[in-house]
Amino acid sequence: MLWSTFLAFSPSVTTRKLNIFSQISKARNHRWRCSDVTFWCVDEHLCNQWIQALKELLEMQKSRPKQLLVYINPYGGKRQGKSIYEQKVAPLFSLASISTDVVITEHANHAKDNLFEVNINKYDGVVCVGGDGMFSEVMHGLIGRMQKDSGIDQNNPKAPLVQCNIRIGIIPAGSTDCICYSTVGISDPVTSALHIIVGDCQPLDVSSVHHNNTFLKYSVSLLGYGFYGDILKDSEKKRWMGPMRYDYSGLKTFLSHHYYEGTISFQPAKHTVGSPQDKDSCRTGCYICKKSEQQLSQQYKECGLKHEEDEEEWKVIKGKFLAINAVNMSCACPRSPKGLSPAAHLADGSADLILVRKCSRFDFLRYLVRHTNQDDQFDFSFVDVYRVKSFQFTSKLSEDNESNVTDIGKKRFGQFCRDHPACCCNIASSTWNCDGETLDSSAIQVRVHCQFVKLFARGIEENSKDEAAYSQSSIEQLL
Repeated sequence: MLWSTFLAFSPSVTTRKLNIFSQISKARNHRWRCSDVTFWCVDEHLCNQWIQALKELLEMQKSRPKQLLVYINPYGGKRQGKSIYEQKVAPLFSLASISTDVVITEHANHAKDNLFEVNINKYDGVVCVGGDGMFSEVMHGLIGRMQKDSGIDQNNPKAPLVQCNIRIGIIPAGSTDCICYSTVGISDPVTSALHIIVGDCQPLDVSSVHHNNTFLKYSVSLLGYGFYGDILKDSEKKRWMGPMRYDYSGLKTFLSHHYYEGTISFQPAKHTVGSPQDKDSCRTGCYICKKSEQQLSQQYKECGLKHEEDEEEWKVIKGKFLAINAVNMSCACPRSPKGLSPAAHLADGSADLILVRKCSRFDFLRYLVRHTNQDDQFDFSFVDVYRVKSFQFTSKLSEDNESNVTDIGKKRFGQFCRDHPACCCNIASSTWNCDGETLDSSAIQVRVHCQFVKLFARGIEENSKDEAAYSQSSIEQLL
């Protein structure tokens, strides 16, 4: 019997029946649904035995949350966060006997600030109802709280950060819900709520972003400079358009076809098992994530974190770029089912660094179109992709303004790639898009922290050939 899929039960001894509400139904496209199964029993004593046995089995599920802190963004996406929670999620939490403290956010960083004040130890997890921005706010609050309580200075880019063990649940109610889609396989509030109820746990890599010795942001999905940074910067001026602003700004940015000159330096992620260009997508119980984390832990044990960062060889590329993208996950969404990097992994301690060099507008369009079909988006002469554990970027404008940057770079980095010579044009800097928020500086340092946070998810499950048949067989097992 699939005890781990039970949500709750409602006994009715007087009528000799026992109702079991169980989550065992897997619909198509990674969608989960609740099923109501009724057991009938003519013997009252036997009925009581069933009730007691089920209580004990549910108590044995220690991974299931009993107390949750819920933050709802009523303004994100189509402004339906509050109604989605009240109509679709809250009844399921109540059914599963989960207690909740609900906070309706009233302004930006409300959830983040609140997480620094609440007694976080009384909760088994934190749930955010909203889009990727709401998740980012909750994540920053939790990580910041962990570092503050541990006396860690987040402004130190080499500080050994303390992992966040409190799981985060995402109820999608935003515009794209990229993080939810990339970790569950679908953007569906009921499915996400059920993953929370059964107590799933999916570790997730997090990248810290610094400028000099100042902490800027954490990122779990996209760090984009050039094309995606320009889209975000332009769309911020058009919030009155709603989600449509991204389409408008995307078209405008594509037609402008701006490129930016700079220097990107990175440390290859030699501990990882996979490659950005292989066909091994990250799935539930991913072997590549497990093996990569084990090898990274072994490296740190043998050499130490500081030694690894200072001594390992850096590679440097100078060039003119239409886009520089670093992703910790595939960044899949309904519009781009494969995402920016289909083989990116959720918890292998690396990011996929994608460099799109200057090319014709037509070639760039071909590259963008491949994000929506099954063709290989890296199969272009002007696109390079690397799996990295840290990187730095400096724009040409910054280099001109800080002439000592080049000298420092030449001292520190041993090997330069001269395949992409820099031109002498002075072109204005772009903006970094960090999980949907702009960064103040174009010159950044990025480091990937392996399996740094945990989600109420299990990764994307492999598609069954006949999920409906699987669901039916599961119900038959219970009956």
